[in-house]
Amino acid sequence: MAGSEQDGGTGEAPLPFEDSELALAGINMLLNNGFRESDQLFRKYRNHSPLMSFGASFVSFLNAMMTFEEEKMQLACDDLKATEKLCESEEAGVIETIKNKIKKNVDGRKSAPSMMDRLQRQIIVADCQVYLAVLSFVKQELSAYIKGGWILRKAWKIYNKCYTDINTLQELYQKKITQESLTSDATNDNHIAAEGVTEDSLNRLKGAVSFGYGLFHLCISMVPPNLLKIINLLGFPGDRLQGLSSLMYASESKDMKAPLATLALLWYHTVVRPFFALDGSDTKAGLQEAEEILQKKEAAYPNSSLFMFFKGRIQRLECQINSALTSFNTALELATDQREIQHVCLYEIGWCSMIEMNFKDAFESFERLKNESRWSQCYYAYLTAVCQGATGEVNGAQTVFKEVQKLFKRKNNQIEQFSVKKAERFRKQKPTKQLCVLASIEVLYLWKALPNCSFTNLQHMSQACQEVDDSSVIGLKNLLLGAIHKCLGNAEDAVQFFQRALKDELCRQNNLYVQPYACYELGCLLLEDPQTVPRGKVLLLQAKEEFTGYDFENRLHVRIHAALASLREVVPQ
Repeated sequence: MAGSEQDGGTGEAPLPFEDSELALAGINMLLNNGFRESDQLFRKYRNHSPLMSFGASFVSFLNAMMTFEEEKMQLACDDLKATEKLCESEEAGVIETIKNKIKKNVDGRKSAPSMMDRLQRQIIVADCQVYLAVLSFVKQELSAYIKGGWILRKAWKIYNKCYTDINTLQELYQKKITQESLTSDATNDNHIAAEGVTEDSLNRLKGAVSFGYGLFHLCISMVPPNLLKIINLLGFPGDRLQGLSSLMYASESKDMKAPLATLALLWYHTVVRPFFALDGSDTKAGLQEAEEILQKKEAAYPNSSLFMFFKGRIQRLECQINSALTSFNTALELATDQREIQHVCLYEIGWCSMIEMNFKDAFESFERLKNESRWSQCYYAYLTAVCQGATGEVNGAQTVFKEVQKLFKRKNNQIEQFSVKKAERFRKQKPTKQLCVLASIEVLYLWKALPNCSFTNLQHMSQACQEVDDSSVIGLKNLLLGAIHKCLGNAEDAVQFFQRALKDELCRQNNLYVQPYACYELGCLLLEDPQTVPRGKVLLLQAKEEFTGYDFENRLHVRIHAALASLREVVPQ
């Protein structure tokens, strides 16, 4: 698979290294803030091999996902399709091909490299299909969802087949190493292995396929069955442990996707696990794994804004907010040429400032995002208005609240729908500082950030909630007080507040999500006491089945699914 085999007729300089080594170097370059240099490297050699073509397409895809600009998204689609076309191969399976060539006594020197190249191409095709599906999903149209789901189904079949084939090849190779007396069939197997299928090449390919294979398992394992039926995505049960194991294998491999697997693991441990409450009330689960990954990879990525970002995420989850702010600001400086990574850092700086109830700094971060980001100006406008109002500048806040509706573009986006709905009230009447502070605590709760708050700030938030005297938000106020007291360790008080929120019928009109979320929170609290586990399970099922059509319904269903799954692990059914 070296680039020299691809040089004929291109008129370009040959690859300076094996394409697998050069591709890995290109990805490492990208992660060390060399986005432009990485792009140039891959584009220079994209016609030399499928692997380098895929590298160029991946950088193009990453650029599109960071900007959401239509032109760049179309370019990424074109690049991915070009790579996919380059990789097109016969339909026969790899193992069948080997057996056929053995039977025909084809020379191993010719069969092995082509067989390994074919595996590589199939994995790249699956990778391209996954990224094309993601680009399709971004359009948020029904036809795009159907198309994306169909593409993902095809990708999974390829991953699964390649994963099985590579495992079989590894077994054959190990058999060759350990077997003392060889049969004639084994001799043929060994001949192929000796001539082209090396342990290193198999391990690298195993790493290549394990990235996509692991991500599929991990993501599908978190999707509630009811959602899986609705989207009719894959129709197979994801295995979380298998997903993590595969990603870990990929991250330790010499494949170009090893650094991406590392980032995926960091993303899972520091973003997904706490956000979806996959470990119940244990908000620090996964931090040790994330810290170990960072320590192991620190030397390889000394100037990486992304790795510095994840360091900040760990510190935030450990409630070390000042340290987290330092890390996010450092990442912001490191990403001078990467506007989108800067925006991710600004977002975290805004959240850390809200956690500290430093609404002035939070306002400045979100206002900059509102003006610069192309992702969701509607959402950023809402956060800007909330934080501005929480500083006491209610006139300016009302002006921004009025902008939210104008910036509402993604009609099917739950976050934007929530932002517009919440801003609507303050378009018509001037907000108060107290209600804006309550709104800031509300988003901290919905985004699972309250556990990151200090004891002192939680007490300040509790006091701020108590000071709100508005009958239209009583249910919301009780829900937030319950969540705050839960974080403070006051379980009895938390139960009382959640029960009040659950009984408040007025919130059905103003904050429809309050009752199902209160039901879920109450259920989770009861799960912590062995004597009340049955009642807790009933409440979780009630939250899942008796409420519908509220804000962030899918988000809550994922959390309920995780809570019930953890219960099954503890209590045999």
